[in-house]
Amino acid sequence: MQNKAAKPTTEIASPYKGVRLFRSEKIIFAMFEAPHSVISTSRINGGMQEGLKIAANHQACEPRPCFSDGHSRCLAVREPEKYHRLVCDYHGLDPEKTCLMGTAANMNCAGMAQESFNGLKVFAIVTAGVETNAGRAGDPAAVYETPDGFKPVGELKKDIQPDSGTINTLLLINQPLTPAALVRTVKMATEAKTSILQELNVGSKYSSGLATGTGTDQICICSMNSDMKPLTGAGKHVKLGEMIALAVREALRQALDIQNHLTPVNVRFLPRLTARFGLTEDRIMSEMKKSLDKKAYECLERNPWTFYGDPTILAHVLGFVHTLDQIQWGIIPQNNATEILVSQAALIAAAVSGKSERFTTYLAMLKADKRDDPIDLLIQAFSIGFSEKWEVPWHR
Repeated sequence: MQNKAAKPTTEIASPYKGVRLFRSEKIIFAMFEAPHSVISTSRINGGMQEGLKIAANHQACEPRPCFSDGHSRCLAVREPEKYHRLVCDYHGLDPEKTCLMGTAANMNCAGMAQESFNGLKVFAIVTAGVETNAGRAGDPAAVYETPDGFKPVGELKKDIQPDSGTINTLLLINQPLTPAALVRTVKMATEAKTSILQELNVGSKYSSGLATGTGTDQICICSMNSDMKPLTGAGKHVKLGEMIALAVREALRQALDIQNHLTPVNVRFLPRLTARFGLTEDRIMSEMKKSLDKKAYECLERNPWTFYGDPTILAHVLGFVHTLDQIQWGIIPQNNATEILVSQAALIAAAVSGKSERFTTYLAMLKADKRDDPIDLLIQAFSIGFSEKWEVPWHR
């Protein structure tokens, strides 16, 4: 490696003979010591490539830009060739032989995982941030592309302001693949990514749906060329496809844990499950303050985690929010929606109060209340349940 800028680098892995993985200031890069075929979303040297020497992932800015000009972030978007050359020059990498991904994620927060089977090896390196830019396929777009560049899509310019937040995947495979199989690896890695986001209940920042990725996800997959017959399959029924999925899933789990503290334990928090519908922690407390008497609200305010983290309450809230998804997707007919949601809300009220025998009473109360907005109904269920939580003889 010819490092003109002489930046200190640390070798962090040698996934297999033919590639070495390094981390330096704000960058992780794979250096090929044997020829690799590469498919990537890199704006410079992207697509299907032969003859590259470096596949890199670079941190362009902080997740929330600290400087008013957001210089490096804007440069990466508006002048990708200049950004590419500046990063390569700074780290002593040949810009003609490098494909580069950019992100706001910290390179020290990367997740890494390897899968092996009968001499076949798959190594995944993933950086991830989903707190500000997670989205669902089909969410409203912010811009469209013209020969003169990107332009805002009408009024959406005001409503949608894409923020930093990216999942970047670098995948290394120690055997040759046919071009079709190499394309297939992109599909498999993307499905694996989406499966983790759904398991962690990551909500879109641009709609009420569950996220399938972020608005700026990038990928780079590299397969080492050799005299071996190229592999032709990378789907779910083929071992390589399974290995890709397992490696990407594990590396992404690690990255989301380190970068965003996003784990099953931290997802077990009521406002995380409802925020995509506009029911944030602040709104929950504000609405509960309006509906509870002073003593009950003070109790909630002092002990929010006993409410937000209760597994029984969470289970029924999950049932409620996923019912909303099923209504949106057309699985549950609209003409049954209100009746089903009221029933779910009564279960939530019973879980909050701890009085399951009061279910039919709560059901009648919620039916009589006739809240048209599902989120208002959910808040009412919280209020009814919490107001009765301590109505027992020794508290009277």
